[in-house]
Amino acid sequence: MEINLIDLDGTVKKVLTTVTTSAKSRGYRAANELRNAALNVLRGQRSGRVYRKPHTKRATYTASAPGEPPAVRSGTLRRSWKPRAQSEKDGSDTIILPAIWTDVKYAPILEDGSSHIAPRPYKDAIVALAEPKIKAIFSEPYIT
Repeated sequence: MEINLIDLDGTVKKVLTTVTTSAKSRGYRAANELRNAALNVLRGQRSGRVYRKPHTKRATYTASAPGEPPAVRSGTLRRSWKPRAQSEKDGSDTIILPAIWTDVKYAPILEDGSSHIAPRPYKDAIVALAEPKIKAIFSEPYIT
């Protein structure tokens, strides 16, 4: 009679590697969903004052009103979002942190406002738009 031995340690390591790789991939997919949501939130017509575009004679744009996401004048803020997925070890757990970031210096001023400008919040709208898709990404089965 022949007995088949299972390499339990090797099997567990293989499954753990597969799940960890899949989770990291999902983190990047979730970050891309955040970026797509940012592109959607930061587009469209606004209802604020109408200004002449700098260095033009007739071209105008409509600024955002206080409380609306920022209007697109040059497109710099809208184009600047970059996805990032980070993983951290917490004991035996791996935490996946999808995020987007921008290096546009005036982005925090638009979000929070200043003494000269009312806030033009956009972060909560981005998260709210992306959240259902991100939940779906992380709800997919990890092992098939």
